Amino acid sequence: MTQSSPVLPWKTKIALSAISAVTDFSLRDDGTINRRLLSFLDFRAPPNSTPVHGVKTSDVTVDPSRNLWFRLFEPTEVPGRGEKLPVIVFFHGGGFAYLSAYSKAYDAVCRRFARKIPAIVASVNYRLSPEHRCPAQYDDGFDVLKYLDSQPPANSDLSMCFLVGDSAGANLAHNVTVRACETTTFREVKVVGLVPIQPFFGGEERTESERRLEGSPLVSMRRTDCMWKMFLPEGADRDHEAANVSGPRGRELSEVEFPATMVFIGGFDPLQDWQRRYCEWLKRSGKDVRVLEYGSAIHAFYVFPELPEASLLFAEVKNFVEKQKKTRRQNPSMI
Repeated sequence: MTQSSPVLPWKTKIALSAISAVTDFSLRDDGTINRRLLSFLDFRAPPNSTPVHGVKTSDVTVDPSRNLWFRLFEPTEVPGRGEKLPVIVFFHGGGFAYLSAYSKAYDAVCRRFARKIPAIVASVNYRLSPEHRCPAQYDDGFDVLKYLDSQPPANSDLSMCFLVGDSAGANLAHNVTVRACETTTFREVKVVGLVPIQPFFGGEERTESERRLEGSPLVSMRRTDCMWKMFLPEGADRDHEAANVSGPRGRELSEVEFPATMVFIGGFDPLQDWQRRYCEWLKRSGKDVRVLEYGSAIHAFYVFPELPEASLLFAEVKNFVEKQKKTRRQNPSMI
């Protein structure tokens, strides 16, 4: 018998209801967002120079004129003999319009990546829509890569750089990866892996999963339509290349030296059809793609540590990083 709805703990259900209500209530009729309201409800985690659970953090300014900065997560209890650590550049979700690198949930996520892999993590605080439309967020992500290239964090191996993001952050991770693959100016940064977690892609078409799962936690067609309208350039529709990356207006990637990619898909995520099209498109373009589907997973499942799939995801990302490290060791000419 097919499961018709996700089985979730009460703690998760309450959190999802609160997030959905705040999201809807913060949207104004004129297409703007009540940032003042959100400032009271987006619980912030401060940076900590004293390690907490084996990870210390600091905030690094890239460009104060646009409030571009990233939170740096450095594991302090690393086994081994001084080996440099891979670098994860992380992009938070939130429909391009919500949350930040200091949001408590994403601070916890990045801390977990830093500790479990282990890796140095740079969580990008990019500009938000609708105040800043596409491609501002892509510009911010790429500029953080340039900053890291010029000022590498201590004990970091930027030749083992991974871009990771969830939802809208996964969209950013993909697009910043494309830019990074097309640049020849990096001295240290080499993007060797991309991990889009339930990426936020879309189009004018209503897919089967969007219709079937309308009313699922967090994601609805009304909400995603609103997010695209606030993010995309004025006058653009949802088949713009930033949304429908694998559609007829999307970038041609067959000639791009694209890194190994691991995509996570949830069985109760209305966006799953767009995510599968993305994976198929990458495969047709000759790219190395692994797809992991969790049949009972909701959108953003991995930010809820009480859900069993969350631990599975962190273990898979760790294995993915280790695999790329092993490949590089066996083929030094690839570095």
